[in-house]
Order: sequence, then structure tokens, then C-alpha cells
Amino acid sequence: MEQFILPTLGGLLIGIASVLLLATLGRVAGISGIVWGAIAAPDRHWRWLFLIGLVAGTALMHITTGIAIPAEHTDAPLLLITLAGVLVGLGTRIGNGCTSGHGICGLGRLSVRSLVATSVFMATGVITVAVVRHLFGSIL
Repeated sequence: MEQFILPTLGGLLIGIASVLLLATLGRVAGISGIVWGAIAAPDRHWRWLFLIGLVAGTALMHITTGIAIPAEHTDAPLLLITLAGVLVGLGTRIGNGCTSGHGICGLGRLSVRSLVATSVFMATGVITVAVVRHLFGSIL
């Protein structure tokens, strides 16, 4: 039952945070935009608080439930993880947003552009997993 309740609770909390951010500040909860703005935008204060809340929420969940953080369970080399992060960052800049901005907030606002972007994200993810597992699985 825990396998159903915790992800559902997490999804509800993400939805509530997204709605509150939009309702109070008129901002979309796209993480890549929030991270970029925390570094470069003049309105950094709320962005840093949002990011601290993400990390603190994850830490609190880990402490209270004992559920391990996913990064603790990877055998992937640090170089591969870093390359993946750089590619995700590049993709969010090219796509003018990330999965949280388009997939959660954009779809919630019935944005056609977000529907297209999210469809491309998902298709690319499926193709990438298939290629990596079937072509490179033995060396990774």
C-alpha cells in the first residue's frame, strides 16, 4: 500500500505547490527556469526558497520514512551522470522549459505547446532507454 500512497501524496504536493506558486506569484513551477533564475534573475529570493524547499522536502521524506534517495542506488559512473545532466540542461534551454514546467504546469493550463513538448520529452525518453538498454547495456 505504501507503494501507492507515497507517490500519490508526492504528486498531490507537487500539484499544490504548482498551484500556489501560480496563484501567489503568477509564476510557473518549471524547475529549470527557477534554477536558471536563481542564478541570473533579479527576483532570486522566492526562487531560492522554492529550491531549498525541494531539497528539504526530499530530506524530510528520507528521514521520516527511511526510503532511500534514488541516487543512492545507481552504479552509473559519475561521468555518465554528469553528461546526462548537461544534456538535460541543454534540452531544457532548447525546449524552452522542462518536464515540470511543460508536463505539470503547461498541461494543467491546457497549453498546446506544452502538450507537444511533453510528448517529445516522453518519446525521446522511451527511445533513449530502448537504445541504451539494447545497444549499450552490456558496457554500462
